[in-house]
Amino acid sequence: MAERERQRTGGEWRVPVGGEETSAVFEPATGGAEDVVFVCAHGAGGNMNDRGLVQTANALCERGFGVVRFNFLYKEKKSGRPDPMPRLKECYAAVVTRARQELNPRTLIIGGRSMGGRAASMLAADGFDCNGLLLLAYPLHPPGRPDQLRDAHLPAIKVPVICFNGTRDPFCTPSLMEVVLKRVTTKWEMHWVEGADHSFHVLKSSGKTDAQVLDEIADASRAWLQGI
Repeated sequence: MAERERQRTGGEWRVPVGGEETSAVFEPATGGAEDVVFVCAHGAGGNMNDRGLVQTANALCERGFGVVRFNFLYKEKKSGRPDPMPRLKECYAAVVTRARQELNPRTLIIGGRSMGGRAASMLAADGFDCNGLLLLAYPLHPPGRPDQLRDAHLPAIKVPVICFNGTRDPFCTPSLMEVVLKRVTTKWEMHWVEGADHSFHVLKSSGKTDAQVLDEIADASRAWLQGI
């Protein structure tokens, strides 16, 4: 009963990470499934309170996900320079450990936006204990540098994956991603958001609004969750 109560009330945490500590916040699900937690990391230039990340978290909470948002250590220290990937992964793992202690979820999903999602995918490729991977704007390559693919670890992922990218995202050329996915052996659902950029912003000429895109992402995530 105590675990269920924590899952309903949410809260703010201080999470120790190798001699330092960072901030995290848990938002409970307001509808749909129970005992599901998504630990969601921010992108390289963002933080856990970015408007887009918060809006995404709220939409997922309405569809049955409890969501944990957190700051990587460099952002907690208000630095603009991301930590090396091993440090990002260490921070991510520490937050997941805290989430398990506090919430004991039946289903644990990891992932996040851009760099944060990439860090989660590398943990998953290492065999990190989770039930699935939810990627938002996966950064397949730096803008204008399609020869520098960030794909070497993707075939090692064994858990189910759902990945959202916009067709105008300069970090992810659709044709290149489709070639990469031919080498992936896990169940990977690729959702292309027509006309969206790296922030899932769409032009008025697309006939859709950013809010509709967010609903599209959240609805697809809910359907995917039911499948796993």
